[in-house]
Amino acid sequence: MKATELRGKDQAALQKELNDLLKAQFGMRMQIATQQLSNTSQLKKVRRDIARVKTVMNIKEAK
Repeated sequence: MKATELRGKDQAALQKELNDLLKAQFGMRMQIATQQLSNTSQLKKVRRDIARVKTVMNIKEAK
């Protein structure tokens, strides 16, 4: 996911995207705890996507 894609979305779409990413992060954390997640680099990607969404939301909120 790129920041340019996120900038084109409205606040409601960004909030939905953030909720989806947080649910995905929780699921991956549970998979890591039960040793079912084989590709642990996915967690890093999701964390970065969450940060991107929050950053774009804060920028839009400041304007």
